[in-house]
Amino acid sequence: MIPTSIYSKRSRLKLLIIAFALAIGAATVIYSNLLVVRLSEREQQLIDLYAKGLRYMINAEIDSDNLVFIQEEIIDANRTVPVIQTDEKENVIAYKNLDIPEKISENRKKRLLQREIAKMKAQHKPIVVSYQQEFKNYIFYKDSELLTQLRYYPYVQLTVIACLSVIAYYAFSYSRKAEQNRVWVGLAKETAHQLGTPLSSLMAWFEYLKSSPKFENEPIVEELGKDVRRLEIITERFSNIGSVPVLKDEPLLKVVENAIAYLRNRVSSKVSICVESEFPPETTAKVNVPLFEWVIENICKNAVDAMEGKGSITLRLVKSNTKGAIALDIQDTGKGIPKTRQEEVFLPGYTTKKRGWGLGLALARRIIENYHQGRLYVRWSEVGKGTTFRVVLNR
Repeated sequence: MIPTSIYSKRSRLKLLIIAFALAIGAATVIYSNLLVVRLSEREQQLIDLYAKGLRYMINAEIDSDNLVFIQEEIIDANRTVPVIQTDEKENVIAYKNLDIPEKISENRKKRLLQREIAKMKAQHKPIVVSYQQEFKNYIFYKDSELLTQLRYYPYVQLTVIACLSVIAYYAFSYSRKAEQNRVWVGLAKETAHQLGTPLSSLMAWFEYLKSSPKFENEPIVEELGKDVRRLEIITERFSNIGSVPVLKDEPLLKVVENAIAYLRNRVSSKVSICVESEFPPETTAKVNVPLFEWVIENICKNAVDAMEGKGSITLRLVKSNTKGAIALDIQDTGKGIPKTRQEEVFLPGYTTKKRGWGLGLALARRIIENYHQGRLYVRWSEVGKGTTFRVVLNR
């Protein structure tokens, strides 16, 4: 028996990993934003100094060494922040650090510069540079390319990490699923092989007893024959695992009744089993009979265990919400399943019994979803009242 706490611990571990990843992402964004704020303040100071230097140069009456210093050390020192200088009517006087092609017409250049001015207005309020107490120039500017990249870098980084995580998750899931498939197939084939030798011997003994006058009309011989045929079916089921099963249009009501007929004589007399249908008896669905009967048996055996050998099981063929499908509801009056465990019951190894491998429902879902392209899930369950499993099949 595998403790059910393993699955809750695994869920908590996943949540811890997600929380850790979110914490790293949040720290990355916060730190990057801090750098953005500092760089933005630095660029703002640079532009303010640029505007002051330009104002000094415009209002200076004579050339001096100071003007050369301002030109070289302040105006020309700005090699990153895009700026445009205009007059009061926003006619461009000069621009700097803009990716404007040189070999274009003046009209196109004007349109490009006006477009840049609109972008700059959206980011920052222009700086006014007054001269001769009558005229004004405007300094429009926007964030440098470095600042823009740094602003969006953490989000790009997180997107890339998320994409890689998703790819890694699906690759790991595919690898794990492929490994599980190999285990399932290997186990099934080995089981079928191991059953083959004693089954052949039992068949020979059955034929001997059947033909012996000493055991003529003995009920035990007929019951032995039923069990031998049962073992043949089980061997066939295990042989079909890993192979592509042949799906045929079968009368579903008859298939269900045949599966239940075998169980009725092998469960407690205190468990009543009934079969109902909303469809005519000839209604068909695409199934592989040996594998589908196995699903019914596994679910019903789990129901018997949940009821502790006392209660009722109702199998009901009903309409499905899925177009072109038919549903089989298997309802019991057992212990019920908590909502938090309704998906865990299909995990390999999940069991609440002291004995057992916990593979019945996992195998049932595999048969329905992988081999019949259908669905198997818990439709309803309430603790202390019972559970309804729903099997959806294509018609």
